[in-house]
Amino acid sequence: MTINSLDTVLVANRGEIACRVIRTLKAMGIRSVAVYSDADAGARHVLEADTAVRIGTAAAADSYLRIDAIIEACLQSGAQAVHPGYGFLAENVEFAKALDAAGIAFIGPGIDAIEIMGDKIRSKNHVMSYGVPCVPGIAEPGLSDEALIEAAPGVGFPLLIKPSAGGGGKGMHIVERLEDMAATLLTARRVAASAFGDDTLFLERLIQSPRHIEVQVLADNHGNVIHLGERECSLQRRHQKVIEEAPSPLLESLANGAEVRARIGEAACQAARSVRYSGAGTVEFLVSDQDPEHFFFMEMNTRLQVEHPVTEMVTGVDLVEWQVRIAAGEVLTVAQSDVVLNGHAVEARVYAEVPERGFMPSIGEIVTLRERASNDPHIRVDSAMLPGLSVTGDYDPMLAKVIAWGPDRKAALDALDHALGDYTLLGVHTNVEYLRLLINDDDVRAGRLDTGLIGRKLEGMEFRQVTDVELIAAAVLSRSELLGRQAAAPIGAAAPWNTADGWRVGAPAPWKTTIGLPDAGLATVGLTVNGPGFTARVDNGVEYSAAIRPVSAREGHAVLVLDGAEHHFAHGSPSPGREARELWLGSDGWSCRLEILDREARLQRILAGIQREEGAADPEVRSPMPGTVVSVSVHNGDHVEAGDVLLAVEAMKMEHQLVASVSGTVHLSSKTGDLVKADQVLATIHVEAEPTPEPTPEVTAEPTENQKDEEV
Repeated sequence: MTINSLDTVLVANRGEIACRVIRTLKAMGIRSVAVYSDADAGARHVLEADTAVRIGTAAAADSYLRIDAIIEACLQSGAQAVHPGYGFLAENVEFAKALDAAGIAFIGPGIDAIEIMGDKIRSKNHVMSYGVPCVPGIAEPGLSDEALIEAAPGVGFPLLIKPSAGGGGKGMHIVERLEDMAATLLTARRVAASAFGDDTLFLERLIQSPRHIEVQVLADNHGNVIHLGERECSLQRRHQKVIEEAPSPLLESLANGAEVRARIGEAACQAARSVRYSGAGTVEFLVSDQDPEHFFFMEMNTRLQVEHPVTEMVTGVDLVEWQVRIAAGEVLTVAQSDVVLNGHAVEARVYAEVPERGFMPSIGEIVTLRERASNDPHIRVDSAMLPGLSVTGDYDPMLAKVIAWGPDRKAALDALDHALGDYTLLGVHTNVEYLRLLINDDDVRAGRLDTGLIGRKLEGMEFRQVTDVELIAAAVLSRSELLGRQAAAPIGAAAPWNTADGWRVGAPAPWKTTIGLPDAGLATVGLTVNGPGFTARVDNGVEYSAAIRPVSAREGHAVLVLDGAEHHFAHGSPSPGREARELWLGSDGWSCRLEILDREARLQRILAGIQREEGAADPEVRSPMPGTVVSVSVHNGDHVEAGDVLLAVEAMKMEHQLVASVSGTVHLSSKTGDLVKADQVLATIHVEAEPTPEPTPEVTAEPTENQKDEEV
């Protein structure tokens, strides 16, 4: 196959990466084929492709992970090649073999490279024999829990338990003490088996103050291998990258940074040569902040990386285009000497999650979306979002990526901050506010990064809270149609008793709107029409003079004028039919969800708040999100102590353990495999009443002589 004969490529993925690959295919004049599950029938990648094929139901195991369905879609659409994106089947050797057997080209490396690098134990041992430095640990196939526990003291604590078949940081667990090994191994094996279909584990020494630095490589089928510089991905949470940049500020800060870059780049190329790699790949290294001239091989990802745009922005190389060209047999025409790193690029991943609640995943319907405020060529947004799209718990929570370039690191961070401030996505909770706080942190700005920084910084971060301004905006927007109609009516156009403005003899009555707050509290806003404007008061507090005006050029945006000061808000509500109407507000990357409560919903909220004493622990254990119960650690009727793990729920590829908030007898209302809704009660703990102490019998004693004297 040559590039001229390649006319149709199927993209075996979804979301932003499918859209990104389709974009390059279009630019190359190649017909693109999308695949989709039932949950993605109206997804953006389906709309942007030249044609699309349904491959199954919502669950990934029944759609995007079905090798037979992907091959059938190729045959049905006439696709001669498949681009796997990342995740799903991108590093699945059986998929590569099946495509080869069907005569369909795989836009990726050869089967041997996938097989060797896909096994973290085998890959470490393999590259070590080619002189690539590796982290100390024990990496042997088939190790039992007992063998791993026995080997742990020799590896040294703290250590990492890692899945051999894993990738992207999933399934990794830190262990500080030997006594925690057994329980953590149980969880690690379950997660590895669920995520990768293989529960093989190995151990690695945990590098203190680690920096995560990876090198992008390109290799053709004619023996040419080059690297495109490094990326720093040290800002992570739960081993998932959040902010990535190129080049690494650590290497940039070293006096001999160019020499270290050359050495780490050559080590990456050597790892690629060891498996006769072809296409685009990434070799990941750990570097101690305390000893930055030494680096250790972690793994090689035999696919495109999520963070590849930062490399593209500083090198000008389209990695997807070269993946396609190399798979078609072309010779790599970019030499190592041609690679020049120009300026700095930073990428932020936009996730559907609530950072202030431990990065809990979020689902919902996108009601307002504006991802780019300008056509700045130095800002790039890779996204799969559309207004009205439903974000479900079926797939990874990443929604989009915002990437910014600048002539230096400070300029790139400033540009990214501005772009995130302009990013508006309402209807689903996102981490955009958190991203802005993170990239403006003093340590981040100074380049003092490590993989534990996010965990240390989260507790001290001050997230924006709902104030009177937002409450008044919510009340006004919920009544905007009525207010607009009243303000537009000419004076005396109707009798006062036929006009819904709260008029009564003496003084107008305020319209009262009850708003449900994010913390489950309540607020009441009173609005009183005052000519073309109105006055507003929250919970009988300060009175404000207010007015509202829409921004006609941008649907879903309005300006609230409060005591002369302007407040700009994006706003929107999901589809009707909910008990309490939701209203989303957002500005400067921050957003909140408020509820406009009717009388019945208000009463339910009040009753729920008084059913238990303020500050008392809730005996009901509820699911924090929609998901699947993946394990239950107790039996019905067991006595549990506060803090005991009861069960685990998985959603968006993340497992969350739910614990008892009080001590008592547990009664389960769910079992392993159950699909559960957000806020659903999964278990209830009945607090055992303390035995009532027997009354102390009264003792009548004769008064002492002193007492007798006092009584007299």
